[in-house]
Amino acid sequence: MPAFREPNKALPGAHLWESRAEQLFGFHHSEVQPPRVHHPRPEFAPKHSRQDSKLAKDLLEFALPSLLVDKYRPKKLDDLDYHQGLTDRIRALAQTADFPHCLFYGPSGAGKKTRIAATLTELFGPGAQKLRIDQKVFVTPSRRRLDVQVVQSNYHLELTPSDVGQWDRSVVQDVLKEVGQSAQLDSGATQRFKVVVIHGADELTNDAQAALRRTMERHTSTMRLILCANSTAKIIGPIRSRCLLLRVGAPNPEQIAQVLNNVSNKASFSTSLPDETAMAIALASNGNLRRALLTLDAVRAQDATFSKSRASPDSIPRPDWEVYIDKLAGVIAKEQSPDKLLEARAMLYELLVHLIPPSVVIVQLTKGLLTRVDDALRSDIIHWAAWYEHRLRLGNKPIFHLEAFVAKVMSLYKNYSIGLHEFI
Repeated sequence: MPAFREPNKALPGAHLWESRAEQLFGFHHSEVQPPRVHHPRPEFAPKHSRQDSKLAKDLLEFALPSLLVDKYRPKKLDDLDYHQGLTDRIRALAQTADFPHCLFYGPSGAGKKTRIAATLTELFGPGAQKLRIDQKVFVTPSRRRLDVQVVQSNYHLELTPSDVGQWDRSVVQDVLKEVGQSAQLDSGATQRFKVVVIHGADELTNDAQAALRRTMERHTSTMRLILCANSTAKIIGPIRSRCLLLRVGAPNPEQIAQVLNNVSNKASFSTSLPDETAMAIALASNGNLRRALLTLDAVRAQDATFSKSRASPDSIPRPDWEVYIDKLAGVIAKEQSPDKLLEARAMLYELLVHLIPPSVVIVQLTKGLLTRVDDALRSDIIHWAAWYEHRLRLGNKPIFHLEAFVAKVMSLYKNYSIGLHEFI
């Protein structure tokens, strides 16, 4: 097992990973091809042919509008169900002549994108809802071609520059320069500027954030920025100081259950949604309203009449990838050996190949490990999870840091078991 360097608090950025433990878990305190390991394909990743993939894509495009989370998404500020104080504040800002740069932040599924869309409607009217999807091509200084999907209307433009990884700086510079140098085409628009919405702002590299800061100062008269992020911790201070920070907190279970009941009434289900089922889904979603609505779709597909009793969160089906990560935690806790490390590596590769975000993997894996180890090990596991999660953000190869975290946990668990055995 390789030796891992102990974290050095004097290193630049050490304060960031130390604080990640509390933020993530509420705790206070040259490229080598991996060896081929035979591992069964996970249940959530069946093997498909190219024709099957095309058929699945066509079916997905057909089914998306029928999902509850998309079909009944609020389009106006008046339609929002919770955080009324924040809604009133946004409405007041939209009615002023000097709308500021904004940074919406909060946990996933809290409603940030929905509020951003409603804000655009408040600023520009129904025309902001007439969207089209374009594929823009950007060329880096090294002549690398980047294809980025852009959603836009006549009044705004939305994109996620972090999708292109370390080349996000070129995307940010080119898009903001293009929008900033073009005037508002609609002479009847209530605002004389266009809006650029950047999703995943906390995933941008430092170079991209520096370019963003310079550009937002240069084109203030013709452009406004709306940034969307899960946290402000990874956004540089100069950007935070130039934006109005708007925190969108996660809804509580009662609010989620109320939204589920409202959606079920609008959808005119053949059988009304039982209150205990709505509350069970709300509790199982952990404050993620999008996940709650998708879960309601899944539950209704399995039991359209809601005849089965679902009075507890345990009765709600979990996502397959979440079950798979929990299985990985069991593999780590059961045996600590080189063979098990290789097996864990193969499972990590399966998760990454199927687009489970590395940060989600390390957080969910840590939660699964904490339920399987003694109290004496929990603080160490949380500490190293925060350490490797920070290194994960800095690097470009997630598998290296995920595997190093697994190896570190195995080492901690093995040493603890040996020490406990000697003590007994």
